[in-house]
Amino acid sequence: MKLLERHCTHGAPALDPDAIRALLAQVPGWQAAGGSIEREFTFADYRATIAFVNAVATMAETENHHPDMRVGYRRCTLVYTTHSAGGALSANDFICAAKAGMLYDRGMAA
Repeated sequence: MKLLERHCTHGAPALDPDAIRALLAQVPGWQAAGGSIEREFTFADYRATIAFVNAVATMAETENHHPDMRVGYRRCTLVYTTHSAGGALSANDFICAAKAGMLYDRGMAA
């Protein structure tokens, strides 16, 4: 099943390195760093940045899986990790990364 068709699950287990590599290939622009994945998104202006932040916040509430966000004037960096999996990566991180990427691609790009 494609990442965009999936939903986060409570208690998702940590992924092994092979699974991380396979899922990372499905979320363009994202980079793995230790037990997290991150991506910086750029925007035309501050209003577009905040619209993206709000859209991601709504998605995160729906999925019950929340990123760390670094927000600037024309950029937002999302960082996902699964605290309940010991600060490792789970499928939940990749599901939300795919959904955030879709939000960006659907008209929020700079």
